[in-house]
Amino acid sequence: MPHFLSTIALLSSMSTHADLSSIHDIERERHILIEINAPKNAQSCTQTQPCKVAFIGAGYQVEHTKYQFISSQLNQLGYLTVAIGHELPSDPPLSVEGNLYETRMENWQRGAKTLSVVRDYLASKYVNYDFDNLTLVGHSNGGDISALLGNSDTLYVNTIITLDHRRVPLPRTDKINLLSIRASDFPADSGVLPTKAEQQKYGSCIVKIAKSKHNDMSDYGPSWLKEHISKIIDGYVKNKRCENLQKT
Repeated sequence: MPHFLSTIALLSSMSTHADLSSIHDIERERHILIEINAPKNAQSCTQTQPCKVAFIGAGYQVEHTKYQFISSQLNQLGYLTVAIGHELPSDPPLSVEGNLYETRMENWQRGAKTLSVVRDYLASKYVNYDFDNLTLVGHSNGGDISALLGNSDTLYVNTIITLDHRRVPLPRTDKINLLSIRASDFPADSGVLPTKAEQQKYGSCIVKIAKSKHNDMSDYGPSWLKEHISKIIDGYVKNKRCENLQKT
């Protein structure tokens, strides 16, 4: 069981502002930066009717706070959002050589462990929120981390939404809701995305956005792309019907 020291200032039930804070994971001597935003309906979240939770994982070297367009939308949809910083200055750089699935595995495993640490700690503090059915949203390397955790025997991952992750295969299962929003400039590695037959079998959803770029899928991207991503996420969260999303 991980040990923690925390500088978290707990959200009040009426809070709707960003709460910048951190968790110190003593077991690994890691200082994990997080940003917590309450859902619009925070006052209605209770232990008997807990509100949903989404973790947001950034692309490599993108600040974890630079996905406000996604966080704000999920807050409107009733989610508590937790943006998580995965990289420390002391961490080795992300590998760019060799078999990237092998050479980047340490980074993804470290990130998956961080997701679990944050979840275990916050679940005991934010009792009006459902940490047993997490939504993981990840851009690029953050999506690879989310996919890796989804492929483990973890039981608390309910939904995975990736923004153009390219290396770690998405889980092939009907136990996890899966949406991957794809950019147009780079393909995913072979086997990362489910085939058409697998999408039909497991109910997973792949949506490609024409003329979009991998590096633009954050707050730094153009307004039209952020709006398009937001519409896709909104439609998926509300009804999980992939055929409608292709026309968004």
